[in-house]
Amino acid sequence: MSTPLAIRQMTPVDLERALDWAAAEGWNPGVDDLKPFLASDPEGFLVGELQGEPVCCISAVRYSDDYGFIGFYICHPDHRGKGYGKAIWDHAIAHMGARTVGLDGVPAQEESYRSAGFASDYRTIRHGGLAMAEPPLDPRISMLGQGILASVLAYDRPFVPAGRDRFLKNWCSPMADGRQGFIFMEDGELRGYGVIRQCREGFKIGPLFADTPDIADALFRALAGQVRGQFVYLDVPEPNDDALALAEKYELSPEFETVRMYKGQTPALALARTYGVTTLELG
Repeated sequence: MSTPLAIRQMTPVDLERALDWAAAEGWNPGVDDLKPFLASDPEGFLVGELQGEPVCCISAVRYSDDYGFIGFYICHPDHRGKGYGKAIWDHAIAHMGARTVGLDGVPAQEESYRSAGFASDYRTIRHGGLAMAEPPLDPRISMLGQGILASVLAYDRPFVPAGRDRFLKNWCSPMADGRQGFIFMEDGELRGYGVIRQCREGFKIGPLFADTPDIADALFRALAGQVRGQFVYLDVPEPNDDALALAEKYELSPEFETVRMYKGQTPALALARTYGVTTLELG
């Protein structure tokens, strides 16, 4: 690095730029991701500048005293190979302190992350295709609204390494333009929920968490049925055979994959009930 890199906290304008960079990399972010992303940890989104020009970015979201997640690790193509990415990476890792840190990396960078102390856990495969499912006529399925949010926050907990209430309150309530959610209630008990959101291209379903394959199927149809005839994406954890079968049933084809990696203790997650992860950027 011939010129020192200045690293600071992102503003909403900076994060909007980072989302544009992510779109250019083919990550296809949601059109309304900015507010819930910043809510997860306002101090965890970082930008690196050269004389006031943004050249790289990263997120280092601290969900708890024990766990954080790295994402949005991008160096602008005009400034790669000069050490700026490494500088902001080191800053983000220091920002995490002694926490266990997770990330979703592309397979081409898996060895690089291993050299930084991360260990591979499982792969997530993005599937995409036209939404052709008919919404089910099932009284157990209803819109995700603010009245059920406390139950959703509690239900969500086994699926992630640490609570993410600040994020979910913005992700799920109130439903923003371009985003809808559904819940599955049976005998007064929440047994699954999912969210679909509009992205730069098509729509992504995530999360999709459910107690059984049949419940996941019903929720998928409720979500995908909102955008019939349009392209939908589902990020499926490879260890869940039922989730892979769901994607195949609705003719969603594998497009690319990432590797979930951790530095520190690998958490035990409810992957057998995870049919679609929330977002690869925030874990």
